[in-house]
Parts: sequence; structure tokens; C-alpha cells
Amino acid sequence: MSETESLSNHFLIAMPTLEDPNFHHTTTYICEHDADGALGVVINRPLDIQLGEILMHMDIHTDDIDIASLPVYMGGPVQSDRGFVLHEPTGNWEATLKVTDNIGITSSRDILAAIAAGEGPENAIITLGYAGWGAGQLEQELAANTWLSGPADRNIVFNTPSERRWLEAAALIGVDLHLISSEAGHA
Repeated sequence: MSETESLSNHFLIAMPTLEDPNFHHTTTYICEHDADGALGVVINRPLDIQLGEILMHMDIHTDDIDIASLPVYMGGPVQSDRGFVLHEPTGNWEATLKVTDNIGITSSRDILAAIAAGEGPENAIITLGYAGWGAGQLEQELAANTWLSGPADRNIVFNTPSERRWLEAAALIGVDLHLISSEAGHA
């Protein structure tokens, strides 16, 4: 796979017909995509958990109510008991996969401790789990029209309300998901 074919720093937008409960109406930010497969995090599926609960579980303290009340997202069905932080700027954390010059995904404890202390990255989305695809699997799903894909927009990732991310990501590539029927028709 050439560098130009990589979907890193792209959105995967679930087609309205995708019924898999893990991905129904989701927008996934692809962090890594190469010949071996793909890794991404769902950015619009908030869980019924706030960051304060995760921090408490990890014995990390914060006095900041705004930080403690940050939403935690279902990042995907893989390793759903493990935390990941999609963030900008990339910074210098123990375990970061650099997606772009400014965006990274980190799975180490140090970034959560920094966020709790008010010293974390400027923008962050905290997820439990991630979405993963084996070699060729994502390409097959794209060919089967399971997903739309297009270049990611950091504004949608970090500044758009989560309930709007699915529609806004599709709008970036000129698609109105309201106009795509989830019903199969016959001519």
C-alpha cells in the first residue's frame, strides 16, 4: 500500500445501513492504516462514564470539576477495558502513536495524570477501546459500501458536539446522510 492510499487521519463514516451495534451511526477517526490493517477510535459514542471515574479507578486525583466531568467515549470493541487519548498537540508522552504533526493517540498513564493536573494537551478525547481491522479487511468493507471515508477535520474531532460528528463528517465530503435510506428498495 502506498502512502497516498493510507486512510490515516481520515474519517470512517458508518453508512445508515450499517446495523452492527458497535458502529451504527458512528464516526471513526483512523489513526493508523497500512498493509497490516487499520486502527481507529470512534469519536461520537459517549459512554455513561466521566473521566473522574476513570481517574479514581487509576488512583489519579483531580480537584477540577470540569476535568472530572469530561465524557469518556466507546472508542471501539477492541480492548474496551483500556484507555486511549486522541489529542493535539502530540506532546511528549510515553506511548504515543503520531497520526499527524499535531495529532496523536496515547495509551500511557502519564497523559491522564497530566490532564488531571490541568497540564494535558490542549484538546483531547478519552476513549475506552479502539476499532481494529486486519490486513485488507477495511478495504473489503469500503468496497462493500459499509463506510464512507474522507479526510479528517480536527475541528469536527475536537470542537463539534459529539451528536453532530456523524452528520458533519459526511457533510465534509458532500453527503447528507438524511438522504440515504436504510431501507432496501426494488425497482
